[in-house]
Amino acid sequence: MSFFADLHIHSKYSRATSKDLTLEELAYWGQLKGLALIGTGDFTHPAWLKEIKEKLVPAEPGLFRLRPDLEQAIEKRLPAACRAPLRFVLQVEISTIYKKGDRTRKVHHLVLAPDLERAETIIAKLSKIGNLKSDGRPILGLDSRHLLEIVLEVGNGSFLIPAHIWTPWFSALGSKSGFDSIQECYADLAQHVFAVETGLSSDPAMNWRLSNLDRYRLVSNSDAHSAPNLGREATAFDTPLDYFAMRQALETGQGYGGTVEFFPEEGKYHFDGHRKCGIRLTPGETKANKGLCPHCGHPVTVGVLYRVCELADRPEGFKPENAAPVHHFVTLPSILSEVQGSGSASQAVQTAYHQLLQQWGSEFFILDRLPSSDLEKSGFSLLSEALRRMREGKVVTEPGYDGEYGVVKLFKDSELKSSSLFTVPEGVSRKEPKAPQKPAPKVAPAAQPRQSPALSPAGLDAEQEAAAEVAKGPLLILAGPGTGKTRTLTHRMARLVSEKRLQPGQCLAITFTRRAVEEMKERLEKLLPAQGAAFPVMTFHSLGHLILRENEKLLGFPKPFKVASVEEQLRLLKKQGLSERKGRHLLKEISQSQRSQSAGEGLPEDLKDAYRAFQSEMKNRSWVSFDGLIAFSVQLLQEHPKLQQHYRQRWPWVSIDEFQDVDAGQYALVRLLAPPSGNVCAIGDPDQAIYGFRGGDAGSFTRFANDFTGCQTLRISQNYRSVKPIVEASLQVIAPSSRVEDRVLRAVINDPTPITLNASPTERSEAEFVVKTIEKLIGGSGFFSMDSGRVESHEGASASLSFSDFAVLYRTDAQSQALVKALSNSGLPFQKRSHAGLNDSPFVQALLDDLAHPDETKTFHQAFEEALLEAGKMEQADPAIGEALKSLAARCKGFEEFASQLALGLDADLWDPRADRVSLLTLHASKGLEFPVVFIVGCEDGLLPLKWGDSEGGDIGEERRLLFVGMTRAQRRLYLCRAQKRLWRGTPREMEPSPFLREIEEKLLERSADKLKSKPKRDQLKLF
Repeated sequence: MSFFADLHIHSKYSRATSKDLTLEELAYWGQLKGLALIGTGDFTHPAWLKEIKEKLVPAEPGLFRLRPDLEQAIEKRLPAACRAPLRFVLQVEISTIYKKGDRTRKVHHLVLAPDLERAETIIAKLSKIGNLKSDGRPILGLDSRHLLEIVLEVGNGSFLIPAHIWTPWFSALGSKSGFDSIQECYADLAQHVFAVETGLSSDPAMNWRLSNLDRYRLVSNSDAHSAPNLGREATAFDTPLDYFAMRQALETGQGYGGTVEFFPEEGKYHFDGHRKCGIRLTPGETKANKGLCPHCGHPVTVGVLYRVCELADRPEGFKPENAAPVHHFVTLPSILSEVQGSGSASQAVQTAYHQLLQQWGSEFFILDRLPSSDLEKSGFSLLSEALRRMREGKVVTEPGYDGEYGVVKLFKDSELKSSSLFTVPEGVSRKEPKAPQKPAPKVAPAAQPRQSPALSPAGLDAEQEAAAEVAKGPLLILAGPGTGKTRTLTHRMARLVSEKRLQPGQCLAITFTRRAVEEMKERLEKLLPAQGAAFPVMTFHSLGHLILRENEKLLGFPKPFKVASVEEQLRLLKKQGLSERKGRHLLKEISQSQRSQSAGEGLPEDLKDAYRAFQSEMKNRSWVSFDGLIAFSVQLLQEHPKLQQHYRQRWPWVSIDEFQDVDAGQYALVRLLAPPSGNVCAIGDPDQAIYGFRGGDAGSFTRFANDFTGCQTLRISQNYRSVKPIVEASLQVIAPSSRVEDRVLRAVINDPTPITLNASPTERSEAEFVVKTIEKLIGGSGFFSMDSGRVESHEGASASLSFSDFAVLYRTDAQSQALVKALSNSGLPFQKRSHAGLNDSPFVQALLDDLAHPDETKTFHQAFEEALLEAGKMEQADPAIGEALKSLAARCKGFEEFASQLALGLDADLWDPRADRVSLLTLHASKGLEFPVVFIVGCEDGLLPLKWGDSEGGDIGEERRLLFVGMTRAQRRLYLCRAQKRLWRGTPREMEPSPFLREIEEKLLERSADKLKSKPKRDQLKLF
């Protein structure tokens, strides 16, 4: 059978759509239009999926229909001539925004599924990647190729169609963020794409000009945001009404019947232009103006026609053999609006529209097949002439541009005004674009030159080279943020092997996080491909774990030790009668005593008995706490001189990264591993010591210089990370309490972009400022961003940022609530990380508890998969953690190894720099990371510096160092944000700016402020 399908629509849960977009209204308008098959739209949205399940029932293979009672209610509303079977197919549009090839890509895709089971599998996979709840068209930080891979993995006929492939901002071939071919977009999986959507601003004739599109079926759909817009474009089929038959027609061409099209000039992006200035340009005019608006000098939005001409390898007018039929229609309401001289939504037009449908049938029948003579005989001579001209393509067009729909006319105004049957009301006028003017002189934005110092053949500057050349004896390197600490350290280690002929196994490197370990390993393997993997690189706790595991007998435990989680230790204390509050307090005291090497001496009297009983019970169970890994290692090396000598001979060269973060226990371990005149190198920055709350002590720099005889002290001071204003402002913030005498930090990137200092009325508006700014800098996250004016077209023109380029930092985790809500509502993908232990979360603990009592008939990996599935049902379950745990479990041979490795990890270790998501991080967790754009929120007195009540709070110097660390995470743009009023500890409070901000010179700042939106005044209702 022959039928029309509209496979790209939306629901009421998509942004900027009609709230009347229900399944019932879609069915009603679909039949008025003459469609037999329409997409459901938005099946990934949980609320819409629930409606789909409630209101649709299976029909033909892979298709659905309205529930019988709903179908009957719709039938009563329809004109008899329009009643016909209507089916739904499960469909969603998905937006992917990601960085590839140094460009931000924004591509929209249609995904279709044959049944709810496949749809829910797709939902499950995508929910691990992004937020599906905030927008019916979800935004994912996912490569287009990976989205296609997910769809293909689901199997049984699910498929993907690149949506509106030419739209400038959000498409596979768009001028602003697309590729030059479908193959480039989908890489090695491109052969699984067999159809592409032309979009409203192009038609098949334009697409025929590209030979590399010949292999794809061209489909057209409405992309309807309201039910009356259904069918403004559609695809024709000549197959059974069957999902799989339709899919096969698109794949093979057999049964594919061509398309129903807008006149492409009516599309919003056919021509080039700048909407704000009212400028519309042809491709030739755009080239003549060098891509700039002749009115304001900003870049214009390059439209579809320009882009087609740019990529075309065939002349205009080329038509392939066996090209499918194409029908160009003007919608019936638009025709009636023109001939009656009133808006398409006016009562007069709607009345005429429904009268015509009542008399002759669906809109498609009237536009395509109704003889014009029938209209003439019925007295509709002008409408008859309009249809004749439309079918012959005799139209007058004012092409659309930069988000403005074009105008397609069938008559000249003079013809309508002279008509005795239809007249145009006096005073009706249309806004005309401004005529092109002489281009205004515009100074191009300044480049960002680097004041690059001279580099050695190895790519090191003079200070880095001097440090890397020191091969023997104690060495202390003071290295500010962005100066290349890891680069210097790894080059030095590589030279010990390549030039000094050491074995990699002799050179131990210690750092603080798994992420830093992996980075060091990667760098060493690049420097020494054949030997880099042999370097022992580990965290302090991994080192302690290794020492204890290799010397378990010396511990005197009854069996091999296990690293106990905080939750397990709490349960042990509860058995001794302590409340959870007292138990947590005791664990904190124990941790501090282990880090400070005080052996519990400072414990309160009322906890000493509990402490001794607890330690005894821990030993009976062969349990070691996380901090106990260091404490017991120090104890073993102190009590067994031969063991100490063994490790000194095993690792005669020791390197410590981020030395400012060591606590007393870790420093004691370093002294035991290296003799006073040993080959030990420590690198770090005392002004980045931010872990005083857990025992970190930047005073270790002074002790190191005193304890290791003949110690050399060097500095590296060229900052390669941040632009000049960020470097200068950071130095001004840290100066009052700097621990580095005569502190110097020189910016290599001489970009004058100022730091933005933003004041918002509340924490909610502060979060909204962050979201809006991200949208603006990314060039818009969706059509709503562009069409609403939230993002100007010239702002998106130069966007080269993706979601992973943004970080939002805060002092306390409580501040994240408003940010999470704002980002969730916006649909922007994000990930939230902290500096807590991995196995401290209830989700991970539930997983461990399940694995601790395995079924003997199952392997560890089988048991893990089952336990992960069960733990994943918890409300606190985080899909990102689940995926990371899978990766960790795959590398472990059994439960004991998995539990130990898990105990050594931090939540921050799961942060993936490749994930295209905005990162929400505490200032502590941001240490060691860098981002092109950083927001620091809550720059208020009481939050930064943090204060408790009216007291002065903690170490003011450390609070200042926290801000210094946060500011120096930023590479290109830094936003320091504050709220004038905040809900703080349950009470709304007026907040003063952080005193630290006063240190920054005004010339480095650009101030902005959000105004509190006032509620509209309501008129007092009168009784009479």
